[in-house]
Amino acid sequence: MKPFPVDAFKAYDIRGRVPEQLNESIAWRVGYGFAKLLNARNLVVGHDIRLSSPALTDAVVRGITAAGCNALNIGQCGTEEIYYATYAGDNNGAVFDGGLCITASHNPKDYNGIKLVQQSAAPLSGPSSLENLKALVATADMPPVTQSGKAQRGNFKPRYTDYLLGWVDREKLKPLRIVVNPGNGGAGDIVERLESHLPFEFIRLNCDPDGNFPKGVPNPLLPENREETANAVKQHNADLGIAWDGDFDRCFFFDEHGNFVDGYYLVGLLAQILLKKQPGATIVHDPRLYWNTHAVVEAAGGHCQVSRTGHAFIKQVMREQDAIYGGEMSAHHYFRDFAYCDNGTIPWLLICEHLSKSGLRLSQLVQEMTESYPCSDELNISVHDADAVIEDVTREFAKGAASTETTDGLGINFKNWRFNIRRSNTEPLLRINLEARGDRSLIERNAERLLGIILKEEKTGEKAD
Repeated sequence: MKPFPVDAFKAYDIRGRVPEQLNESIAWRVGYGFAKLLNARNLVVGHDIRLSSPALTDAVVRGITAAGCNALNIGQCGTEEIYYATYAGDNNGAVFDGGLCITASHNPKDYNGIKLVQQSAAPLSGPSSLENLKALVATADMPPVTQSGKAQRGNFKPRYTDYLLGWVDREKLKPLRIVVNPGNGGAGDIVERLESHLPFEFIRLNCDPDGNFPKGVPNPLLPENREETANAVKQHNADLGIAWDGDFDRCFFFDEHGNFVDGYYLVGLLAQILLKKQPGATIVHDPRLYWNTHAVVEAAGGHCQVSRTGHAFIKQVMREQDAIYGGEMSAHHYFRDFAYCDNGTIPWLLICEHLSKSGLRLSQLVQEMTESYPCSDELNISVHDADAVIEDVTREFAKGAASTETTDGLGINFKNWRFNIRRSNTEPLLRINLEARGDRSLIERNAERLLGIILKEEKTGEKAD
């Protein structure tokens, strides 16, 4: 048998261009292979708003049932809704052995992908690893079994709405005015379902789901995608703004002045909020930026634990440490009481509750953090030889450093500033993050030094002196 292409298999999920790297034939094999890999009896499937998602979902369902496994298709949803359905079980109490969400998150509109979890919404690992699924999809013979599984439709939306509302004390909420911008992704549905239960006034931007992405693929990490939300916050004198990526497993915040709040400081803020609810708990964070997180968590009586970047690593460390919360500066926020999974709705519910209780504005909640530990935007640089670049950076900076770290890429710490440089796990890029103690000029000067070394290596191949 000629091997099937598996270029779409990445470090954490499946993601590629349609139809060259991901199409209905490959999606069928993913469904079949995933059912066999887990020896599954019941799987739950859903999809985002991309134009290719319904057809790929149907193919996945056909593959699952051809393997003798039942498939419950919950239709258009967010990745967090697949996580919820997988660990919550169906309305009759049946357990799901895993879940699949057909989505490519913030990738270009001609891409699609598949995110997968096993029972209890746990990431794939061990014998049930993504690598083993990749091997099955590439070469395994996949004949339909004698007794096919059943394909059914399901609706978890009412149960999930009730679940989300349980995260806040609605009696303590105040009538905040909130600009919401799903960017024509899927988050508008969640806002609409919650609206009648909350005292908030929502000012809507781009809330209609549209896989054509008329305003561009929703990715508020890109500065050019923030202006519309920021302007609307100022125009409507709103208390805050919230924007999401396409499958809304990440949410992004704007303060009452329309200023974008870096995801790094949201990790600290959510850690503070959750440590008030459970003092002494453990908080997990990634190693790219963390000085502020340590300061905030220690002041709140909590404990910090570092993890490699990426959902599989964060979730594993959280489970090992029974951590109440895990945060990445990229706006992935993980919650122990949400099966250790990331969620794009719980963070804004918690922050709105905190704003209501404290009487403070969002800018006030993060002001001390941003002044005490200024950070750079993440610098993403395409290079030909990442190893050579990192070697040059190490040679230039490590000798005078207070300490170095290799938890994820290279981290180099000085007394008053530090940086992390690492390969992207999903794109051919080097990612660089810098932070300082109170002095933003340290970031600007040393970012320039770092970029100079990288450009020299790229242009000449010479080693830095």
